Amino acid sequence: MKSVAIVGAGIAGLTAAYDLTRQGYPTTVYEASPGIGGLASGFRAEGWEWSLERFYHHWFTSDHDVINLIRELGLEESLLFPRPITALWHNGGSYPLDSPVALLRFPHLGMVDKLRTGIVLAYLRVTRDWRRLERHTAHQWLSRFMGRRAYQVLWEPLLTGKFGEEHYRDVSMAWFWARIFKRSPRLGYFTGGFQAFADQLAGRVRDQGGDIRLSVPVHRIEQAGAEGFRVVTSAGTSAHDAVISTVPPGLMARLVPDLAADYLEQLGNLQSMGAVVLILALKQQLIPDIYWLNLPKGEFPFLALVEHTNYMSPQHYGGDHLVYLGDYLPSDHPYFQMTKEEIEDVFLKVLPRFNRSFDRSWVRESWLFRERYAQPVIPVNYSQRIPSVATPIPRLYFASMSQVYPWDRGTNYAVEMGRRVAAQLLEECTS
Repeated sequence: MKSVAIVGAGIAGLTAAYDLTRQGYPTTVYEASPGIGGLASGFRAEGWEWSLERFYHHWFTSDHDVINLIRELGLEESLLFPRPITALWHNGGSYPLDSPVALLRFPHLGMVDKLRTGIVLAYLRVTRDWRRLERHTAHQWLSRFMGRRAYQVLWEPLLTGKFGEEHYRDVSMAWFWARIFKRSPRLGYFTGGFQAFADQLAGRVRDQGGDIRLSVPVHRIEQAGAEGFRVVTSAGTSAHDAVISTVPPGLMARLVPDLAADYLEQLGNLQSMGAVVLILALKQQLIPDIYWLNLPKGEFPFLALVEHTNYMSPQHYGGDHLVYLGDYLPSDHPYFQMTKEEIEDVFLKVLPRFNRSFDRSWVRESWLFRERYAQPVIPVNYSQRIPSVATPIPRLYFASMSQVYPWDRGTNYAVEMGRRVAAQLLEECTS
């Protein structure tokens, strides 16, 4: 194999490039944007020591794939695992719900509901048989075993907020299981931000001979003979012996229209939600102590309020108090067309509900980020619908967050996916 093309310089693409270049394979990564990191990429405002992710990120202590890669890179000292507070908003107040003790103290459920909830969560933490769960919807299974009242108070608002009225009743219980099974009270971060981690990984790829080409979108991937490809980009056409594409499913179908009809149909059947995040740099703290506050979507114009500097110190960001106001939405939602100023007007109006003293003069600066492919929708029996990583075309691979099932999207599974697809490619080319 003379060369490999990787489409996309997110964490999955960079991880695959790292493993391939470490084995001596010439690898070129094509990235449409001017920076690396994909959904984990960040930015740094003037006066900040660290970068900040465009979309909120953290790791769990159980995220072994990314933790092991960081150790492999010799960067373990950059891992941080504090224990911030995560909470739920209900009936006009916020309540921590990140431990069994916090659940027992929650005043809006009776003791029977709390005990049923605790037993169900304990079961989901220890069982590994997610395949028995995937044929049930979370809506039905949780209502039955946790009880209707507990489900309506604790989980239905979150499912509705994340997947919308259109999808939330259809989400597989296996997806919910994965969220509980992997969760840990301590949440991980990388010194300098996730962008610093992506930069370190990209630097190692380059040190090993890899080529990362930024601001070079790929337009088509064409077969060139029995064992080769032409990768048509904005900068010209390059020849490669193998291709790994890490783009969203819809874009993959457009890049390679010659894929088999049944594979294209699988790509077309994958559904996802987009994400809209407004980040505020405030002159003072918005809410005390709480890092992550889950909100009922119908009551607020966004799903989550994440005060990042209740997790990482404001001293890393020039004293700014950084707050994410985030939402998952269908790609045709008005938020994708509204200006930043229009979204600010909608979002900022509700902030006095969290802090009566809040005033717009607190906002030093703000940023708006949007992605139309951010959260795969996982229906029942999803394992039977996922397109394989190896496409019907030899040496052409597709690796996306829609395929990390039963796990949810995240950088840990991007690392796992990148290593998996690189290993499959190496096996195919050496067998």
